[in-house]
Amino acid sequence: MLVLSRQRDESIIIGDNIVVTIVDIRGDKVRLGIDAPTEIPVHRREVHEAIQRENLRASQMDPKQKDPSQGET
Repeated sequence: MLVLSRQRDESIIIGDNIVVTIVDIRGDKVRLGIDAPTEIPVHRREVHEAIQRENLRASQMDPKQKDPSQGET
């Protein structure tokens, strides 16, 4: 893992088209601004993991089986 030190309003560049900027620092929290092309998904880790779990669950579901979260129609 690469560890970089940055101060407020400073940025790092990933590849040629992703810019991560330190927007604010308050206590033990850092706010990041991320500028990336729309085709590159950007999620918090917990959201990404939830999406992966849901995709796995959906891929294992029998296509004829109704999704109980969708309710009756």
